[in-house]
Amino acid sequence: MLLGVIADDFTGASDIANTLAKGDGSSGGLSTAQFMGIPSRNVGPDIEAGVISLKSRSIPVADAVEQSLAALAWLQAQGCSQFVFKYCSTFDSTAEGNIGPVAEALADVLNVKGVVACPAFPAMGRTVYQGHLFVNDRLLNESGMQKHPLTPMTDADIRRWLRLQARTEVGLVSAATVRSGPAEVSSALRASADRGETLAIVDAVSNDDLVTIGEACANVLLLTGGSGIALGLPANFIRSGHATGKVRKFAGRQGAEAILAGSCSGATRGQIEFHARDHPSLNISIDDVMNGATKSANLVEFISSNHGSAPLVYSSGTPEQVVASQQRYGREKVSERLDALFMETAQNLVDRGLRRLVVAGGETSGAVAQALDLGDLEIGPEISPGVPVLISRQRDIALALKSGNFGEPTFFTDALVALAGGDPK
Repeated sequence: MLLGVIADDFTGASDIANTLAKGDGSSGGLSTAQFMGIPSRNVGPDIEAGVISLKSRSIPVADAVEQSLAALAWLQAQGCSQFVFKYCSTFDSTAEGNIGPVAEALADVLNVKGVVACPAFPAMGRTVYQGHLFVNDRLLNESGMQKHPLTPMTDADIRRWLRLQARTEVGLVSAATVRSGPAEVSSALRASADRGETLAIVDAVSNDDLVTIGEACANVLLLTGGSGIALGLPANFIRSGHATGKVRKFAGRQGAEAILAGSCSGATRGQIEFHARDHPSLNISIDDVMNGATKSANLVEFISSNHGSAPLVYSSGTPEQVVASQQRYGREKVSERLDALFMETAQNLVDRGLRRLVVAGGETSGAVAQALDLGDLEIGPEISPGVPVLISRQRDIALALKSGNFGEPTFFTDALVALAGGDPK
């Protein structure tokens, strides 16, 4: 294995795996596999990039660090010469962590400083300029992320936000430096290291900027960022002759289908509204889940009776509704009960022969993926920016695991078409 990625959630892992599999469009990508947690065995020589999916974004800092270091050790044992710590393109974290502590812990083990920190993902409207993170034309803290129920982002200055989490000062490589080329970026990162800065925010407002950063980091041990940070990395291995740039063709999966949505993001709520116009849809009441009136058997029966019609089950509410439920029952209890409900439902559906599964929401996707014991996931074609087809040969199913904010209004039907081997476009 050439490149190893440690991702702090499941949908983010799929996102960066997709980036590595397709590359920057100029020379091909890497043969990529996604792992649900740290594997217990070594991988074969056909895997050029491995992405370990953790569920460490919102857990206690010490646990996140411990899991990430264990993932690093496994990737080192596979022979990786470069590592990426992948977090959300909206820099989802609290003032305490977990991005800063995990990144610094990885840097300490690898004995590196001046490490890139760049959450930019221009294809999804996430750009970084002068250390500030934008979502489309809005600063991060004005984009709706300030209302996130787990990691409210109240400051767009991610250099300042990261400094709250980090032990050392945080550097900045400006857009002007990035535009000057790979050599200047490399020089700026070395200067950051010389100043004792473990991490340095690197501006990026376009894919070209990300390719420049990737080229500048051809020989560095560690990078951190959103999936976009991997855009220019496959070309480095292909140019050096260590990778071929060829990927396998996806044949598709036919048969029973289901869509499960547990995200309260604006994008997912819009996708639910669009899908529900023409397809059977079941809205889960949080009250009914908490008092036991709604059980997995109810969801399985609804989905099974509507196979062939792209059935959707969702628990997505407005941020105000989510807060009200959390205040009534407790945030952790609501999350645990919903995760358990979706996990049991997915298990029962797959045991009954489900072949195509779409899951919306990072936390929901992580819970479902863990419950299904999917084994190694092969990365298939891209459904929409940041969301690939995932193939589990162990369970013989195809999946799409979507972060809440990703995808067009037609995403759910697009995904089911792609999972069957068709072209959603």
